[in-house]
Amino acid sequence: MVKPPTISPEKVLETLRSVMDPEIPVLSVVDMGVIRHIEITDHLVVTITPTYSGCPAMNTIEEDIKKCLLDNGHKNVDVKTVLQPAWTTDWLTAHGREQLKAYGIAPPQGSTSKRALFLEDETVPCPQCESKNTILVSEFGSTACKAQYKCKDCLEPFDYFKCI
Repeated sequence: MVKPPTISPEKVLETLRSVMDPEIPVLSVVDMGVIRHIEITDHLVVTITPTYSGCPAMNTIEEDIKKCLLDNGHKNVDVKTVLQPAWTTDWLTAHGREQLKAYGIAPPQGSTSKRALFLEDETVPCPQCESKNTILVSEFGSTACKAQYKCKDCLEPFDYFKCI
C-alpha cells in the first residue's frame, strides 16, 4: 500500500508562495504576512488577516488561496479571516520589502510608528534613485495602504507602503 505524502504547515506555506497579491502582483501572500496560521486535521484551514479590515482584495486573496491549494491536491480547504491581532507592516518579510522596492514602491521604513498621529514628517527614500530628497504628495496613493510621494532629484512619483 502506498502511503500518502505527509502534509505539513511548512509545505502548505511553500505552496502559498505562488499566490500573489492582486494589487501588488510581485508580492506573495506569504511575503505580505497575511497568512497567520495553518491547521491540518481532517481538512486544511488557512487563517488570514487582512492588511486593512476593509481591504477589497481580501475576497480575491481568499479565492486564490483556495484555488491554489485545491489545484495542488489538497482537499477540504477552508480559509478563515481573523482581525485580531491587526495586521502590521512589521509582518512583511525582508524578501517582500525587496520585491516592493524592485517594483517601484518604497517599502515601509522601520517598524510601525505613530508619527502620522503627530504629523511628523517621514523620510522616504525614492525606490528608483534612493535619494532621500522626497516629498509627500498625498497621504493616499493607488490604494489606502500607500501614500503618494515624489522624488525631488529624479522627479519620479512613487507609492510608499505606509507603516501601520
